[in-house]
Amino acid sequence: MELLATTAANVLVLSSLYILVALGFAFLFNMLGVLNLAHGAIYMVGGYVGFALAIAFGMNVWLALLLTTVIMGAFGAVLERLCFRPFAGDFNRTVMICVAVTVALQTAVNIIAGTRTLALPSFAEGGLHIGIAYVSYERIVTFGIGAVLLLATMLFVNRTKWGQQMQAISQNVEAAVLQGINVRAISGIASAIGCALAAIAGCLVGAYLNLGPFMGDLMLVKVLMLVILAGAGSTSGLFITGFALGIIDGIVPVVANGAISDGAAVIIVVVLLLLKPQGFFGHEA
Repeated sequence: MELLATTAANVLVLSSLYILVALGFAFLFNMLGVLNLAHGAIYMVGGYVGFALAIAFGMNVWLALLLTTVIMGAFGAVLERLCFRPFAGDFNRTVMICVAVTVALQTAVNIIAGTRTLALPSFAEGGLHIGIAYVSYERIVTFGIGAVLLLATMLFVNRTKWGQQMQAISQNVEAAVLQGINVRAISGIASAIGCALAAIAGCLVGAYLNLGPFMGDLMLVKVLMLVILAGAGSTSGLFITGFALGIIDGIVPVVANGAISDGAAVIIVVVLLLLKPQGFFGHEA
C-alpha cells in the first residue's frame, strides 16, 4: 500500500514538472518555430538561483522561489530580445545561439558552484499518513504548485488577450500581424513566462531531488519527447503526453530497471515519428 501511494505521488509530481517545463518550451516553438535548446539549462539555472537565494542569502525558501521566478522571467525577456529576435526565421543560427547559451550557463554554474550535487531546503517538512501509506508533504506541495501553475497557465492562454494573441501567432504569424498584434512584444512575454515556469520547476526539483550542473540535459530530452508526442501547435496535448511520460518514468523503475523507462519513452517517440509524424494532437506542417 505504501509503495502504491509513493508510486502514485511520484507519477503526479513527475507529470506536473514535465508539463511545466514543456509548456515554456512549447510557447516559443509553437509561436515562432524557435527550438530553444537552452531551455534545459534555464531550468537548471533556476534551481541554482533559488538555492543561492535560500542558502547564501538566507531567504525563506518560498520567498526565494518567488524572487527566482521574477529573475528568470526577466532573463527570458532579455534572451528573446538579444538572442531570438535578431535571428528570427534563421533556424541554424538560432540553434547555434541556444547551444552557446547552454554552454555558457553550464560553465558559469560549474565555476561558481562546482560539480557537486546540492539541495534546496524543503518546502514542507513531514508527511501525510493515509492508512498504512505515507506520502511526504514535499511531494504533495510539489504537485500542488505544479497543478496550480498549469491551471493558471491554461487560463492565461485561453482567457486573456495576451494568451489569445499567442494562439493567433502560433496559427499564422502573417495574419496576426495584419490584425495589429505586436508579435515582438508577445514573443517577449511568452519567453519570460516560459523561463519563469522552467525556473519554478528547477527549484521544486532542487528540493524534491537535488541540483546538478547537467540536470537540464535530461529534462531537455524529456521536453523534446513531449513536444514530439503532442505534436506541433498543440499546447493542450502536452498535458496528456506529460501525464503519459510521468506514468512511464514513475512506474517502470518500480517494476524494472530504471534505465528501461528512458528506453521505452525513446522507442515510443521513434515509432510515432514513423507512423504519425504530426504527433497525437498536432497538425501537418
